[in-house]
Amino acid sequence: MDVERTSLPGIGLQHVFTTSRGRQVGVVSHRTGRRDLAVYDKQDPDTCIVTVQLTAEEAGFLAELLGTGKVVERLNDLHKQVEGLVTEQVPIAAGSPYDGRTLGDTRARSRTGASIVAVVRNAEVIASPRPGFVFSAGDKVVVVGTAEGTAAVARIFASG
Repeated sequence: MDVERTSLPGIGLQHVFTTSRGRQVGVVSHRTGRRDLAVYDKQDPDTCIVTVQLTAEEAGFLAELLGTGKVVERLNDLHKQVEGLVTEQVPIAAGSPYDGRTLGDTRARSRTGASIVAVVRNAEVIASPRPGFVFSAGDKVVVVGTAEGTAAVARIFASG
């Protein structure tokens, strides 16, 4: 499924996708943490016909209802099927050298061979975070790789 990402200066980021029935649905992620769920007019995709404002907590709850919380469960099922593949959740502790820094800054994949496939923040799962994703204390980083690789990623987040 294609998702159109648009930066909204001073506001945040908008993600829009088209359903199989041709309806465009979008989410505006405000810098404040608020999320707006938007449904666009089928005849005029530039016209929003309904907007629902959600707090960060409400957006996380809706995401759980829609199944994004299953990412970790699916990864656990996958590592049971593939010998030698391990999935770990690595916490970002207060004082971590990567609290407030980007995924790209870690160079985790090139340094360890393990992949960061998701980040759990509060009740929200951010699947496939991009290199510009900024970590915060309290995040749980979902890492997939060998036992040695995932342990090396944990060390990076603990000590740099």
